[in-house]
Amino acid sequence: MTDPNPISVPFVDLLSQHQLIEDELMTAIQAVIRKGDYILGQALVDFEAAFAADCNLQYGIGVASGTDAIALGLQACGVGQGDEVILPANTFIATLIGVLRAGASPVFVDCDPHTALIDLTAAERAITAKTRAILPVHLYGQMVSPAALLDLARNHNVLIFEDAAQAHLAEREGYRAGSIGAAAAFSFYPSKNLGALGDGGIIVTQTELIAQTAHSLRNYGAVRKYYHTDPGGTNSRLDTLQAAALQVKLPHLAAWNRERYRIAQQYDNRLQRLKSFGVLPIENHSNNGHVYHLYVIRLTQDCPVNRTMLQMELKAHGIQTGIHYPVPCHLQPAFQKLNHQSGDFPHTEALSREILSLPIYPGLTNAQVERVTGLIENLVMKSGHTHLQSLDSVA
Repeated sequence: MTDPNPISVPFVDLLSQHQLIEDELMTAIQAVIRKGDYILGQALVDFEAAFAADCNLQYGIGVASGTDAIALGLQACGVGQGDEVILPANTFIATLIGVLRAGASPVFVDCDPHTALIDLTAAERAITAKTRAILPVHLYGQMVSPAALLDLARNHNVLIFEDAAQAHLAEREGYRAGSIGAAAAFSFYPSKNLGALGDGGIIVTQTELIAQTAHSLRNYGAVRKYYHTDPGGTNSRLDTLQAAALQVKLPHLAAWNRERYRIAQQYDNRLQRLKSFGVLPIENHSNNGHVYHLYVIRLTQDCPVNRTMLQMELKAHGIQTGIHYPVPCHLQPAFQKLNHQSGDFPHTEALSREILSLPIYPGLTNAQVERVTGLIENLVMKSGHTHLQSLDSVA
């Protein structure tokens, strides 16, 4: 049957975003080409300073990816062999890989099922004499409570290193993402709230020594050209061209984040009536400090529609969705050596079966939001009523 209302909704629409600033982007890129400083050029220096300032910090060190930002950032903080790092099982695999590449031992803990953020009570229980750092992940664009993090760190003398890959300019309790701990990592993967035209990342910090060490680590461990003092150094530099594009986008970021928050409120309002059918948005405990890199709902055991069915129905109507993430870190085949098994982190594992990410990006229209939520509502309520009728007939 032909869809009577064919409004397609991509999961992310970078083309529309870039069309609005295309002239600025081309001018910035051409300036780098004319200058020819493609590696560690002036545009990178300018962007590093501007992004760090927007995080309320002094230093930014651009690197090749968000994963490198975690690995090199931890190394710059002195975390390495023999150290344990506590991190949530509910995160993207890059968080785990960053810890392992730094040479440290990852210690997983479960998440809060309502916010999907790290369970700090569980984290406190996991602290041992070997614990050097806690690595909170500001997942989906919402920060972990800074007050609770700082209390835990002070009480147990552990370092805080933030994974803020999805939380550009997020705020909570008077803090900006990246400004709570010793240092933080951000990703500039193209679909991030602040995305490059390729890959990229940055380490931010308020501590000069950490910044100096990170500068060395990203550039073969060299404190100056051809003079290498750190054997842990590598080649991981944010390209000047990418930095130039990011510098063009940065002044727009706050407005783009506000639009994401407005769209999320629309989703919240339109999905409100489905709570009784087991459709629950991941909770926002940060008010407008949540920057909604992703808008995620849970299809709980009370929902009459399973996730696969809902995804297929939405796809049939031109609506793209995602799952962030379908297989938790501790159950990934590549990391069986960490000796975890199903059941170790029940909240994380339940979320991996329940969650569904809906389209959210600057430029998503009211009609598109209504289209997405209308289709979800129709399917869930229709299935719910059918389920109730079948129960009545059995009774």
